[in-house]
Amino acid sequence: MRQLLLAATFLALPALAQDKPAAPKDAPPSMKAEAEAAQARPPVEEQSAVSKGSVTVGGQRIAYTATAGTLTVRDDEAKPTASYFYTAYTRDGGGANRPVTFFYNGGPGSPTIWLHMGSFAPVRVTTANPEYIRPAPYGFGPNPYSLIDKSDLVFIDMIGAGWSRPLGDKTGKDFWGVDQDAEGFARAITRYIAKNNRWRSPKILFGESYGTLRNPVVAAKLEQAGISLNGMVQFSTIMNYGVRQTGYDQNYLTLFPTMAATAWYHNRLPNRPADLRAFLDEVRGFTTGALAAALAKGSNITTAEKAAVAKQMAAYIGLSEAFILRADLRIDLAHFQTELLRDRRLAVGRLDSRYTLNMTDANADSPGDDPSSTAVSGAFVATFQDYATRVLGYRTDMPYRMTARGPGFNWDWSHRPPNATNPQTTPNSGLDLAWTMRTNPYLKVMFVNGYYDFATAFFGAEFDASHMLLDEALQRNIDFTYYEAGHMVYLNPDELAKMHGDLGRWYDKVLDAPARPAPRPGTQPGQ
Repeated sequence: MRQLLLAATFLALPALAQDKPAAPKDAPPSMKAEAEAAQARPPVEEQSAVSKGSVTVGGQRIAYTATAGTLTVRDDEAKPTASYFYTAYTRDGGGANRPVTFFYNGGPGSPTIWLHMGSFAPVRVTTANPEYIRPAPYGFGPNPYSLIDKSDLVFIDMIGAGWSRPLGDKTGKDFWGVDQDAEGFARAITRYIAKNNRWRSPKILFGESYGTLRNPVVAAKLEQAGISLNGMVQFSTIMNYGVRQTGYDQNYLTLFPTMAATAWYHNRLPNRPADLRAFLDEVRGFTTGALAAALAKGSNITTAEKAAVAKQMAAYIGLSEAFILRADLRIDLAHFQTELLRDRRLAVGRLDSRYTLNMTDANADSPGDDPSSTAVSGAFVATFQDYATRVLGYRTDMPYRMTARGPGFNWDWSHRPPNATNPQTTPNSGLDLAWTMRTNPYLKVMFVNGYYDFATAFFGAEFDASHMLLDEALQRNIDFTYYEAGHMVYLNPDELAKMHGDLGRWYDKVLDAPARPAPRPGTQPGQ
């Protein structure tokens, strides 16, 4: 999956075979030519495999058409530059005005296998909560919580991952960057809209993890191209990498409420509250108050104040006051993961802190793996490979890459938000989202958060949203939902059912938007 986001922990998976067959260095020219001729290349001409299916959602049987294929993206001179693999599910008889939602995962570097196989498609992998999925055969079948009841669904892989590849003289480097990646996705989405005549459809972006940093950049590019969105789902959010830079205190604050939730879950609090949500409201107040003030003082904090803050931190996150004082009130994530359950020789997960890992070295200061990643990867990978060929009918000799990362992968983190004079060296796409919401005051945004997610902590999403500095009317276009789950909320089947209901009501609100947005503060209707 991811290193900072959903995709990064899966980057530890072995790199799959390259597209180009290798011939021995001393092979005769005929063998080299034969290998070159046999190379599997991405198609310039768009491919598609069409199949039919049905699923029952909310007691209603929904028949749908599944299309697995490629979208050929072209530059402004109409030259093909990339082939994006996608899988679309469209409700039969839905019409050209039906909503369409575009999904992608994060990384950067991940294909969209996780959202596709685990969340809201008409089919999904069977998961437990929170348990390791046993080896094959895996549970897989109709998804009663699919969003096909509200919208058509399109899952798209980024370039270099899955079956998405550059074309012609383009290489992965032309797409591997904040702005380059978003430009490619904006063109792929536009191509899907044009190819399928979905111009009149309400349009929603659904990004997970790094996909939530991508979402605002894609939205701004689409808005600038004349395509206004109706909604955006920020699923396990990170829009702002700047606050995570070493030497800044904000990330210690960002992680603290998730540490408290994790200690609560593992019953490491001396006086464990009964109500998690009320407890976290209290922790938020402490984080933005006493803890933020203490960290802001740096080495100028008094010994008495430092001790008082450490005592309260210990009561909230289950670590000893001595440990917290030795860390100068700044608890690194890896240290927390290994310290919380050290007496049991266990480390907690990063993507989902409910999962635990048996530690080889009980004195280790960081986990050797992320148990919340390895618990599910095998089931998702094997199930998709079987489903794509056997059910969807999509066949290619190209390998399905589980990550774009590998030799030559060097992500360009610079980013230029709309109307910015200078580019950011570390991206904050919250500026893009704020610009797009001010430009399109109808745009609704839903932030979906797991309480036990350290990769994209819920308090970080709250911080980013509040620092877009929107006026009161636009702030009403933002909703937050929370679940007792980790980064991949949909792994928890109970919370998946709840999330389907929450998103269903949100879709209704998006589609029932009034003919005119609410007036801005200080204005009168008609101004």
